Amino acid sequence: MSVIFILLGLTFLVVGGEFLVRAAVALSFRFSISRMVIGLTVVSFATSAPELIVSLQAAISGFSDISLGNVIGSNVANIGLVLGITAIISSLSVDRDFYRFNWPAMMLFSIVLYYFLLSGDLLSRIEGGLLLAGIVIYLILLIRRSRGKSEIAVEGIDDSLKNTSGFKTIVWLLIGGVALWGGSELLVNGAVDLATALGISERVISVTMIAIGTSVPELAASVIAALKKEKAISLGNLIGSNIFNIGSVLGITSLIQPIYIQSDKILTNDIFWLLGIAFVLIPLVFLPKKLVVSRYKGAILFIGYVIFIGFAFLE
Repeated sequence: MSVIFILLGLTFLVVGGEFLVRAAVALSFRFSISRMVIGLTVVSFATSAPELIVSLQAAISGFSDISLGNVIGSNVANIGLVLGITAIISSLSVDRDFYRFNWPAMMLFSIVLYYFLLSGDLLSRIEGGLLLAGIVIYLILLIRRSRGKSEIAVEGIDDSLKNTSGFKTIVWLLIGGVALWGGSELLVNGAVDLATALGISERVISVTMIAIGTSVPELAASVIAALKKEKAISLGNLIGSNIFNIGSVLGITSLIQPIYIQSDKILTNDIFWLLGIAFVLIPLVFLPKKLVVSRYKGAILFIGYVIFIGFAFLE
């Protein structure tokens, strides 16, 4: 039953997340928010909703390792699994914003997270507030940098949502909210039960099954785009997702409920994978062919992710 709960939970999270994104975009159009701002802010927050709800539910229920493991595992999966598999299917070009802005911002958030966790074995409300403030600063800088560009890569925006009625938007919000809440309940309870049954920690389940599950929609969309030879995924979007996971998901969660470290492996293993797989992007992007994530580079990332999963179960 635990596996069924996890699968049902992930399904509800995917459905809830999709309806929430639609409702958020429709509301943004209704309030005449620009397409660029919608793409850089509204969609980013809405697509982080499943991770946020799961982390919040886990923290409130006393399973802090699921809160941390979910975000750390999702960030590693975004680079190792999603980017790795997508690049294997079709090489990706990288813009200069990657090393001038997005990558430094991701590394800064990752290092700050490590420092906060190391300094007190928890994420306090003050630290959560600082992470959230960091996201606000990041978004302001992101929007300012984007204003001077003629073409902004914004995904998840359907222009037909401009004509969505208020009633339909409210229904979508309700469906999204209920599905996210129900999915998080099923996922957290199923994960804890499965971990207990298998004799492993909640942390292992969260950095593997839960993290992969919450990355499946992004992976599916990226693979389909790569197979169709469409440039519907960029390294910048994945980096942005990682920044939002740390800043908004852990920031909001720890602001509401401080997140305590229950497993030492988070500080001795998982966090170093988070930092390492983020750092290795720089040499991969520049060597030997500059500003390209080729197929063999994608294979390196994917193999690294498989090793990460293996080490998680060898605790």
